Amino acid sequence: MKPTYTYNQTYLWLISLTAALGGFLFGYDWVVIGGAKPFYEPFFNITSAADQGWGTSSALIGCMIGAGICILISDKLGRKRLLIASGLLFSISAIGTAMAGTFWEFNFYRIIGGVAMGVALNLSPLYIAELSPPEKRGKMVTINQLLIMIGVLLAQIINWQISLADTQLADDATFEMIAASWSGQNGWRWMFAAEAVPALLFFGLMFFVPESVPWLIKNKEEDKARKILVRIGGENYAQDSITEVKSTLKDGDFGQVNLKELFQKRIMKLLGIGVFLAFLQQWSGINVVIYYAADIFQAAGYNLKQMMLNIVVIGGVMVLSVFITIFTVDRFGRKKLLLIGTSAMAILYGLIGYFFYIDLGGNAIVFAVLINVMFYSFTLAPLLWVVLSEIFPTRIRGAAISIGALAHWIGNFTLTYFFPAIQENLGWANNFWLYGAICAVGFVVIYYVLPETKGKSLEEIEKELTG
Repeated sequence: MKPTYTYNQTYLWLISLTAALGGFLFGYDWVVIGGAKPFYEPFFNITSAADQGWGTSSALIGCMIGAGICILISDKLGRKRLLIASGLLFSISAIGTAMAGTFWEFNFYRIIGGVAMGVALNLSPLYIAELSPPEKRGKMVTINQLLIMIGVLLAQIINWQISLADTQLADDATFEMIAASWSGQNGWRWMFAAEAVPALLFFGLMFFVPESVPWLIKNKEEDKARKILVRIGGENYAQDSITEVKSTLKDGDFGQVNLKELFQKRIMKLLGIGVFLAFLQQWSGINVVIYYAADIFQAAGYNLKQMMLNIVVIGGVMVLSVFITIFTVDRFGRKKLLLIGTSAMAILYGLIGYFFYIDLGGNAIVFAVLINVMFYSFTLAPLLWVVLSEIFPTRIRGAAISIGALAHWIGNFTLTYFFPAIQENLGWANNFWLYGAICAVGFVVIYYVLPETKGKSLEEIEKELTG
């Protein structure tokens, strides 16, 4: 029988919420582009599918760079320093994008923001997982996803409100009319600039949180780790946690990182699971709904202001859905929720494709899209990061989760960049049917391959999967 501990809930929540601000900024940066897209494209006179895809996806190049940086140095420098750096980069990106005078400058600052996104999405959930008690880890890591979705919703609300501020812009405005309007000249700039406030807050607050406990122990700073653990759960919890972490480390693991271990057979199997889930989360098609929501709703028959409101509703559904995960992830487990999500999304994509095929349009498509977003938001969206933060050994966890994050961004970029061309060739119906087929494949693989990790310490999971 496992011992029970009394935790300092206030301290644990303050640490987790501070780190989760990285998730909030990721969420804002992730979707602000979708609401700004109808306005910055006319400003820069973007008309080709290639330029549309580049403007929407350029930040994802930075995300891949950020994930690559984490592979190389997150286990050397720790989680805290890189999260501080990401806060600074978010701030630079927000201001630079808002002030961009050319499409080149716009994409340059979007890429800088992408580096911050790559680091934050990678290390925020990992940091929270490494500081959370086992029985609370699923819930605490999911808090990061909740902050992501709140960032998504806030970006959509700000985009919507800024678009409403331009009372001179007609609902059926043409490309040229938008380019000449206040929204086309300046409104979209404020959409990006608003991110600077939470970015600077995150940058400042990260100086006041502790470093990851397993990282400190691995780097021979046990005294610092003990003080943090005592504050979280008391002396007994601290001693038991330190003993458990050290039991997974070999003598040669202390103070160094052995990236060669990533190529061992048992680790490669875990990396394969992580990479598959990362690609599945992206190729399930949800980012098409996020990035190209305006195009989807326009195809469904909505005007400009109706589209902006529908996008806000999507954000609201995403936020509310995460609460389902918070209250179920440590009760039902990761695997069961992922199976529910992939099966439901496969069916819903089939319906959305059918609605486009018969040219039904209108509310039917909006409703099906919202239900699909709901299932994604409480399954694939948060649980990828819960699983990635759990399945890799302590000594190479930072590098391993960064490989999963890199796969996530490669999947995101390929989906987003090529979507305009794919949609032109396949049409809306076939496009959504393709995502449904991908979700069905994901269901089969998860059912047969993914282990369950709920309620186990990171060290117990490590021993079971690599022992």
